[in-house]
Amino acid sequence: MPEEKKPVILWRYIGKLEASARRSFSTTDGEPLWKSDKRFGASGGSGSDGDGTSCKFACITVVEKRNRKEFLPTSAQLLKHPSSILALVHREATLFAAGAVSGAVAKTATAPLERIKLLMQTHGARIAEEGAKKSIGFIEVIRIIPYSAIQLFAYENYKNLFRGEDGELSLIGRLAAGACAGMTSTFVTYPLDVLRLRMAVDPGFRTASEIALSMLREEGITSYYSGLGPSLFGIAPYIAVNFCIFDLVKKSLPEEARRRTETSVFTALLSASLATVMCYPLDTVRRQMQMKGTPYKTVFDAFAGIWASDGFIGFYRGLLPNFLKNLPSSSIKLTTYDFVKRLIETSENEYQRITEENREKYNKKFTG
Repeated sequence: MPEEKKPVILWRYIGKLEASARRSFSTTDGEPLWKSDKRFGASGGSGSDGDGTSCKFACITVVEKRNRKEFLPTSAQLLKHPSSILALVHREATLFAAGAVSGAVAKTATAPLERIKLLMQTHGARIAEEGAKKSIGFIEVIRIIPYSAIQLFAYENYKNLFRGEDGELSLIGRLAAGACAGMTSTFVTYPLDVLRLRMAVDPGFRTASEIALSMLREEGITSYYSGLGPSLFGIAPYIAVNFCIFDLVKKSLPEEARRRTETSVFTALLSASLATVMCYPLDTVRRQMQMKGTPYKTVFDAFAGIWASDGFIGFYRGLLPNFLKNLPSSSIKLTTYDFVKRLIETSENEYQRITEENREKYNKKFTG
């Protein structure tokens, strides 16, 4: 949403000026401007001769506010205040990069636990020893970088979209922003998620390209989107609750506490814990539906099948390693992203401060 432009009126004293002399303003045919053009005034009244031909007057000139080149920080000023340099990069590009980096760091630190969780969620599937030892690090990295970047970047933009006319974001609007961000990132990167799961549990393949070609040949292009429905419905409430709690808890704290790194870590742990407990069954269902040869055609079939074979506990199979993986992962991701957002804000404030100082120096020089 573009920032609203507001008019600015500057009052300046210009010395050594005297009141203008009384002059007549006429058109080319001799008709006084005050009579021929109502934009300039009306005949009679205060400050006129009564016939509208002349008066003493003051005027306000409205000009467009522009960023003069001489106001911007110089190279020397930027080097002297390096914290302002980040403001030179487009804000949205910086936020997108921050989301990618935070997601990659979090996933790298928790990859082993993610693998354990996947194997437990797909309990009962044929898992050969060779398949269990395959590395899925590369495909996971190329998935998580766009996934995290799109998710966090989309969340910031959806929040702007759901703001009310007063500029405030309601609880419903915040939840809707999180849900839309989660579904957007999931839809864009879903084929990579399916491929990652197949590499983790399907025996007989060694490379991602072999699995991708086999899926296309034997199961068709729709196999890349197996379980997309429960994935969207599962990720929407998870991200909505996770991000919403994180934002609201941080917002309720004093400014000093809000800027502490440990506050971000604790808040992220709390929000991720609540979101995981609420939404984990849907995550298990989608994993079962992604499996090759799955007997489940719909979400209802999967729920019924899991309940029949494992009971209630089946929906929470792998919850412990998921907690051990997801809680630090969410903490790292949200803490890193929150830190970068604060860094961007600090840089923009510093850049603006330098610009304002340059503007004040220019004004003092102009007014003598």
